[in-house]
Amino acid sequence: MTAIDWPVSHRIVRTIYPPVWLFDDIAAPADWDLIASAEAKTNPRVRDQIGDLSLVPAARRVSGPTASLVMAPFTHASRDRPGRFSDGSYGVWYCGDRFEVALAETAHHFARFMASTRESPADAQYRELTASVFGDLHDLRGGGFDDCLAPDDWHAGQRLGASLWRAGGDGLVYPSVRWPDGQAAALFWPDRVRLPVTQARTLQYHWDGTHMTRYFVIGEDDWRAWPAVTA
Repeated sequence: MTAIDWPVSHRIVRTIYPPVWLFDDIAAPADWDLIASAEAKTNPRVRDQIGDLSLVPAARRVSGPTASLVMAPFTHASRDRPGRFSDGSYGVWYCGDRFEVALAETAHHFARFMASTRESPADAQYRELTASVFGDLHDLRGGGFDDCLAPDDWHAGQRLGASLWRAGGDGLVYPSVRWPDGQAAALFWPDRVRLPVTQARTLQYHWDGTHMTRYFVIGEDDWRAWPAVTA
């Protein structure tokens, strides 16, 4: 177990990720279940927007400005969206210690999805979130964890993640699989992310029908080349 405290971490998400502004309100986190239930009686869409609050114990919820950005991946977990350290039955906040880690990880998954669905050339927008993160994390950086860090096989990582999550662990820190010069963290609880979160750059990824070949930072003048990413 290793204590980490990153003053700045980087996370990139699709711009369509659902905001849930209830979490920015002043209500105490322990009261959210009752508030959500009451609001859902007059607006059936509220439950879909909020997600499954039962996935996050009240003591580990966060509230206040930008809390919605932090709570969303934990309350909208889905087995349709598994990851390296979760089968999708619980949420994870993945982030990197530098921008390139977050970019490389999301570029890989964007390209894999576009290839698997045989998409025609198209663009997709993402946004960068920066935040201070901390926790006592299971450390995979010292070697001996090749099975959990296999490029395209998540089974070992998901088994390890599930055991740590069930035990109430904070998460894991590990060498980035897609950007080896950087480190990544997988946090199991919202309260390991300090508020406020900053919405930083907005990005546009380009798929040419075969690979992701470039990306664009909204507000800049030129596209930036990206190495070909295969599925």
